[in-house]
Amino acid sequence: MKTTNYFNTFIEIAEDCPVKVAEIPAMKGEKKTVALLQFEIIDQHPYRYTSDEVLFTIHALKNDFSPHDKSEMEAYFSKGRACFRASPLGKRYGWGIHYNNEGKMALYGIGSKKYSEFVNDKRLEHVKAMRNKR
Repeated sequence: MKTTNYFNTFIEIAEDCPVKVAEIPAMKGEKKTVALLQFEIIDQHPYRYTSDEVLFTIHALKNDFSPHDKSEMEAYFSKGRACFRASPLGKRYGWGIHYNNEGKMALYGIGSKKYSEFVNDKRLEHVKAMRNKR
C-alpha cells in the first residue's frame, strides 16, 4: 500500500502562493470544495489525523461510502496519490502543514507566529507546496 504521510515535516506554502495572510477556502455554490473539506477536517482536529486518513475520508465522502472501509482504503492507496504538497491549502490559501513524529497533521497560516517558528525549526524536514505555475 502506498502512502502520502510525512513525519517531523513542515510543508511551507508555495513560492507563488497569491496570499500574504491565510484564507479559509470558500464553498463552490452549494458544495464544499476539496480544499474546504481538507481545511475543516485538519483545522477542527489538529494532530488527530494523518495525510492518508484525511485524503481517504474525503474520497469516501465524495463517493458515498464509509471512511472506515479497509478494502476500499487498500484499493484507493494501491496506486500513488498526490500528497498534501499538491493541496490548494498550501498552493492557494496560505496554509503551512506541520506533521509531528506520529505523522499527525495541523495547519498554520502564513503570517502567524507558529508558521514562522516552524519555518525556522531546523529539527524538521522542510518541503514547499507545489508551485501553481511551472
